[in-house]
Amino acid sequence: MKINRKTLSDIFFTVFMLLSATGISFAFFYLGNQNVANITVIYTLALILTALYTSGYVYGIISALFCVIAVNYFFSYPFFKFNFTLDGYPVTFIGMLAISIFSSTTTTTLKKQQRAIAEREKALVEADKEKLRANLLRAVSHDLRTPLTSIIGSSTSFLENYHELEEEEQMELVTNIKEDSQWLLNMVENLLTVTRINDSAADKVKKSPEIVEEVVSEAIQRLRKRLPDIRIRVSMPNNFLMLSMDPTLIEQVLINLLENAFIHSGSTEPIDLIIREGEDIITFTVRDYGSGVEENRLPHIFEGQQLSSDSVDGHKGMGIGLSICKTIIQAHGGQITALNHNQGAEFTFTLPKEKEDTEND
Repeated sequence: MKINRKTLSDIFFTVFMLLSATGISFAFFYLGNQNVANITVIYTLALILTALYTSGYVYGIISALFCVIAVNYFFSYPFFKFNFTLDGYPVTFIGMLAISIFSSTTTTTLKKQQRAIAEREKALVEADKEKLRANLLRAVSHDLRTPLTSIIGSSTSFLENYHELEEEEQMELVTNIKEDSQWLLNMVENLLTVTRINDSAADKVKKSPEIVEEVVSEAIQRLRKRLPDIRIRVSMPNNFLMLSMDPTLIEQVLINLLENAFIHSGSTEPIDLIIREGEDIITFTVRDYGSGVEENRLPHIFEGQQLSSDSVDGHKGMGIGLSICKTIIQAHGGQITALNHNQGAEFTFTLPKEKEDTEND
């Protein structure tokens, strides 16, 4: 009969606790005060620990039998002999057995509840993942199909009417193709980001201590290559900020939020990127001064739903980008929120400080 690892672990733990209790009891009894009450307390503690850290009732009942026999044989007169005529002996046995059964019952119930809670949390996580996949699929079906259709249409017009088009019209078609291709590239980068997170163990990212200012600077430089006209005002503490993160993923979050603010706000005002340091977190806020977000969209804005702007480039929805931002921030243990202020929209995310971050401060 094959014994599984958990059974072996329970057996070894039970034997270890009983031998340890016996050794400590010998030290107390034969090197100190020969009080059987102290020995009973030691064995009772071993009994409770055995019931707590083993599965089922068997180990606790066996331990209770051993404890009663050990107290009788080793620590009751005449020593190293059994004497079942001692006063209170049946009461001691019944008491230890009751402690064992009660402790085993309580811990077994708690373990079942913990397993049920863990399974429920796992089911909720899987449901969230499935919801995210469905929302991403809906967003991708629009965000990829529309620019592809535009690219095909512009390139077809260019090829079929090349000799009839003015140079300005040719440049306009080529520019449209370039912009849509750049948007598709950005979309692919976002999708690869989600894949990178979902493929990692337990949806956790590999974090390393990074200088916040350098991560922000790199994100802005990458974004300006794509959007040369974007204007960003950065406000952050003067002191040195070090934070554990995956820099590539956080750069992607900053790029997505800043790009959305530039494209969808409908404003020519500079975008504010405000970084604040708290006791346990660092807060990043992207604030624009445009038309804001429709109130009915705010509660679902991070769910990957298609949120198109009413501008000319309305095909460039921000749903998938924000959904990916939420996935990245949650994988870092932070939170992300969206709201409207008096003059536009504001997106805020937090990243928790870890022990080494606090020590570096």
